[in-house]
Amino acid sequence: MNRRDFMKTGGIVLSGSLFPYQMANALHSQTEAPIKVGVIGCGDRGKGIMHVMSRMPEQFDIIAVCDVMDFRLDQTYKAFPKHKFKTYKQYEKLVEDKSIDAVIIATPLNMHFAPAKAALEAGKHVYLEKTMTYSIPEAMELIKIVKDKPSLTLQVGHQYRYTPLYYKVKEMIQSGYLGKITQIDSRWDRNWNWKRPVPDPSLEKIINWRMYKDYSGGLPAELLSHQIDFINWAFETHPDTIIGTGGIDNYHDGRETFDNVQLLLRYEKEEMIGNFGATCSNAREGYSFSIKGTQGTVELLMNEGYFYPEKERMEELQIVDGVSGATKLTWKDGKGIPILEEKTKDGTWYALEDFYKSIQTKAMPASNVLSGATTATCIHLANHSLFNKTIENWKPEYNYI
Repeated sequence: MNRRDFMKTGGIVLSGSLFPYQMANALHSQTEAPIKVGVIGCGDRGKGIMHVMSRMPEQFDIIAVCDVMDFRLDQTYKAFPKHKFKTYKQYEKLVEDKSIDAVIIATPLNMHFAPAKAALEAGKHVYLEKTMTYSIPEAMELIKIVKDKPSLTLQVGHQYRYTPLYYKVKEMIQSGYLGKITQIDSRWDRNWNWKRPVPDPSLEKIINWRMYKDYSGGLPAELLSHQIDFINWAFETHPDTIIGTGGIDNYHDGRETFDNVQLLLRYEKEEMIGNFGATCSNAREGYSFSIKGTQGTVELLMNEGYFYPEKERMEELQIVDGVSGATKLTWKDGKGIPILEEKTKDGTWYALEDFYKSIQTKAMPASNVLSGATTATCIHLANHSLFNKTIENWKPEYNYI
């Protein structure tokens, strides 16, 4: 395969692909009124989404915010001094507001389901942060609700399904460019205890909710769900067997969720193994994501991706295309062959563009209730394996897609 064929079929710097955000831009009309939005959960993630939405005034107008903690609402007002939000402390009151078209839910994981259900039943579109639900039964119930309300959009915040870099990698996988893929190696490491300052001891579990089982899915839900969801999407699959091990190995501070985890996922149909790990005690690797095939490896960072051909493929790609005169593919700073040269935006921007498009067209978003339920089930099974030292197997009732 020469450079010309590589560019046409390999998924790297492909021309002609239409990403979801490009379709959203094509659909948008200057005459359309922006979607009126209420935000439930004003912590770091909630405010982060609001910052992105505030740069999309033609698509979204944030008119209401909700949080159970007064200081979070105060922080929100200070962060957005030009906005005049309606303020709620109960999500039930916000979803009753008939002027709101769509709801953003960025609460602790255990509080994803209840406001999502209430918002859908009130006729609101929902952007629900990952992981979609705390439990498998909650995921199944949301599927039923959405199927009964086909005019409403429920989108889940798995952003890799929208970003150009990961979209390209999916094309590489689907086209077979990497050859036979047998191994996925993924890490998301940090050297931090995950604790946030608590102004009042009574608020410990509400503020540091990621550390407590009743509120959180821990490292698998908060970090590794992104990579697990990408594999589900890129290969159009789900794991058949999940094995997890981990513990509270460094921070003996009263937390309940593990600070050190390793998950092993077996995909039988693909004849593939996925290794997904995270620690809170070492930041050397940080974020890493490798997809290994017989013809080459894709290595992904947060905003960069590189292709490393195997030896035989390397020789092919060094050949100059004699027909077009194109130069050989070149390596960038010793990192590998860049998968995408163009500069991209924050993943939330692409996801919100698709949220807007899905509402306007009544089309199912790329990250939807079915895919969200699949990944939520993976995370639930992973945590069950972690805490109970069991081997978890996929059941037929989990085949939502």
